[in-house]
Amino acid sequence: MKLYSDFGFLLLIAVLLTGFIWLVGKKVIKSEKEPWIVEFSRLAFPMILIVFIIRSFIAEPFRIPSGSMKPTLETGDFILVNKYEYGLKIPGFNYKILEIGKPKRGDIIVFRYPQSPDMNLIKRVVGMPGDKVAYKNNVLYLNGQAQSQDFKGKEIDAEPGVSIMVNRYIEQLDGKTHAIYLRPTEQIEMEERIVPEGEYFVAGDNRNNSHDSRYWGFVPEETIKGRAFFIWMSWNGIQKDIRWHHVWSKIN
Repeated sequence: MKLYSDFGFLLLIAVLLTGFIWLVGKKVIKSEKEPWIVEFSRLAFPMILIVFIIRSFIAEPFRIPSGSMKPTLETGDFILVNKYEYGLKIPGFNYKILEIGKPKRGDIIVFRYPQSPDMNLIKRVVGMPGDKVAYKNNVLYLNGQAQSQDFKGKEIDAEPGVSIMVNRYIEQLDGKTHAIYLRPTEQIEMEERIVPEGEYFVAGDNRNNSHDSRYWGFVPEETIKGRAFFIWMSWNGIQKDIRWHHVWSKIN
């Protein structure tokens, strides 16, 4: 079991500390006026507990820092991640206390980067345990079958200081569709790999601008924090305004 320096773990400590001070102070201190630390703990404990429960077991907010998941998620999107769909864990520990479900192909997941566990990444699950995954000429192959890509047109992938022409496609994974970006002048190749049991192969939707399983390997199930399911705010850092078409929308 590994302990991480994590805000969820700090919330757990805050819940235990304020609850302990409040209960002990209530039983031990008999004066009419409570010491400030006991009064503070009495007021803070229920609020911290509510935040802790929501963030740890229901939904956690994240902000998208880069364009690796375009066009599905834009830089500056503020999203919610479902924390219970894949099972409940003790906050701050990789220890599951209740098994509920498993990631499915096509899910967009937030996970701890295997090479740097203090960093959270977000990618799409494309390879399940036991799958044979390959990438040839910018086409994803699963168990020897090329996944269909339907060309939808050309778009501009714009980030601060750079704009690149890309092709937009609709890709299918097990009958589910999602949009991806490909750069026509760049080709990515990856020899076939078999996904180990208990691990997943992930890729960014912005395929030529994503550092993912094609480069550093698989995602262990115990590092997965949850499934991204909702965009509640989207800030355009280039135009300095809100992307209203992305606000309050479901993530595909």
